[in-house]
Amino acid sequence: MNVGGPALQAVTLLEHLDRDRFDQRIYTGALAAGEGDYLDLRGQGATAIRVPGLGRSIGPRDDVRALARLVREMREFRPHIVHTHTAKAGALGRVAATIARVPARVHTFHGHLLHGYFTGAKRAAMIATERGLARLSHRLVAVGEQVRDDLLAAGIGRPEKYVVLPPGTRVPPLPAREAARAKLGLPQEVPVVAYIGRITQVKRPDRFLAAARLIRGAVPDTRFAVCGDGDLAETLRDEPGLHLLGWRPDLETVHAAADLVLLTSDNEGTPLSLIEAGLSGLPCVATRVGSVPEVVADGYTGLLARCDSRELAAAAILLLTDPALAGRMGRAAAARAEQLFGIPRFVDDVRALYEDLYQHNPVLADISGGR
Repeated sequence: MNVGGPALQAVTLLEHLDRDRFDQRIYTGALAAGEGDYLDLRGQGATAIRVPGLGRSIGPRDDVRALARLVREMREFRPHIVHTHTAKAGALGRVAATIARVPARVHTFHGHLLHGYFTGAKRAAMIATERGLARLSHRLVAVGEQVRDDLLAAGIGRPEKYVVLPPGTRVPPLPAREAARAKLGLPQEVPVVAYIGRITQVKRPDRFLAAARLIRGAVPDTRFAVCGDGDLAETLRDEPGLHLLGWRPDLETVHAAADLVLLTSDNEGTPLSLIEAGLSGLPCVATRVGSVPEVVADGYTGLLARCDSRELAAAAILLLTDPALAGRMGRAAAARAEQLFGIPRFVDDVRALYEDLYQHNPVLADISGGR
């Protein structure tokens, strides 16, 4: 339940699916170092059942312990549907659901590990594992069309199993710009670029740092609000112009203080940080990877670039030096994000997915008497 799309989706469904029809439980594991806990920061009272041994890293003893616990929980709860998120929990959860004879198994790919994470034998092993897990799944959910297409190209699952369901979220009302900047310790009359997310290798903080230096070379008074943490946070610690904010529960304060959001990743699914920026009326500058182009309409709600610090910097400089253009893109981003990534659409889509599984799965039909 680290801060990000998987935790957001699980909590959103817990809060918004009809409780008279859907009885839900969330099972989660331990956070890695530098990760913010979504339940603490933004969970709004949601609770989850912690599973000892369940974490990002692979460890046979912990993995077997977590698998056994999940099987016991599923046999006790007897769910009709198990819906898993993230690679590790998705593997253990689907295997446990198969052992426990859960009638329907769904997995959401919030991105994938095909690019930017592993190479060589590790990547081949990961693909082989996901191919096997896809055979255990009744539905495979991708958060974007490009994510789905990349997975299909790798031979993971069959087209008829896939459903594309972009995430849905909302943002609180933004405070006044002056108050937000004062709260974050940012000067009032300077351009501010925000970075929001984990500070780890696939997010390319080195590329962010190179772009930031180029931006400051052209617009010297620019400040950078870095909201997040991770194993590479120390690489940004002593850079002039950077304000390291750590994980914060009040992203609306960061959005209100910023002029644009910058994303420099090698690999993404459908980034929550860009969706929330759009809902807050901010233009984005981002790398053209994964399903980012499905969130940021290039030239309309923001600017996309190759995985190149110079291109990213040039795009950011254009928006910082043309406030009218940035304003038009920000307004367009807000309208588009509300239409495509609102909570009502997301919840309706997932409800329809669950009901379709319930109605067309022979085992479920037998359990429910056809209801």
